[in-house]
Amino acid sequence: MAGHRQSKKRRYITWAVAGTAVLAGAGIAAQTSMAATAWPAQKTYTGRAFDTCTAPSLSAMKAWHTGFYGAAAVYVGGKNRGCGQPNLTASWVKSVSALGWKLIPIYVGAQPPCQSGSNPEKLTAATAASLGAADASDAVAKAAALGMKAGSAIYLDMEAYDSTNKACNDAVLTYVRAFDKGLHAKTYRAGFYGFTSSSAKAIATASNKADLPGNLWYALYDKQNTTTADWPWGASQFTNHSRAHQYMVNSKETIGGVTLTVDRDAWDAPVAITG
Repeated sequence: MAGHRQSKKRRYITWAVAGTAVLAGAGIAAQTSMAATAWPAQKTYTGRAFDTCTAPSLSAMKAWHTGFYGAAAVYVGGKNRGCGQPNLTASWVKSVSALGWKLIPIYVGAQPPCQSGSNPEKLTAATAASLGAADASDAVAKAAALGMKAGSAIYLDMEAYDSTNKACNDAVLTYVRAFDKGLHAKTYRAGFYGFTSSSAKAIATASNKADLPGNLWYALYDKQNTTTADWPWGASQFTNHSRAHQYMVNSKETIGGVTLTVDRDAWDAPVAITG
């Protein structure tokens, strides 16, 4: 995921810093702002997924629909999205959904103030709440325009940062809460992508769970296709189809005569509702 937003050189620097669908379940219940709303049934996918920087062509998706992968993550928006998306249209979403693919919407929103490097959108303590609300509105608009309906999950991409920096971490959590409240107001489920050493850890270990995501997609590159065996936090957290695991990056694979470089994911969490 990091490689999809950053250059290869930048990605390795970030990693170095970080290192020094079923009815809504327990993860959803933790999201207090969802309690009073009648929600569409969650669409859950359980199996192997992939994500890649630019959504593949329809012909590539047809070639790759062999059963090895059943879901594909796509970057629906965000000012920090790293690649153009010439294939990602409402027509593409409709066509690949008809083939049987499940889709995982990713939104690359504002990044932490203590994260090294520059980004088109970076939050601060003063702007965290307003940026979170604005980005949520944009994320819902982008997903809806692609035919991803209310009840879909949208995963907020937060790259690695120094989560031991309390001021920075507090600002990030303020942004995430505002983003999630914005999604919930439009009846979209909140998901979060981050690293087990920093951004995902900040969500999983926060003492105040109010308005934090109910679905956690954690990056841990151990090449284990699992959401349980290497789960780093309490077994009672993010249960009932609320976990995903990015376990391998930059895997060059050829399926059906088509070669793509993808990241591999073990998935047991909500996806987009389409069709």
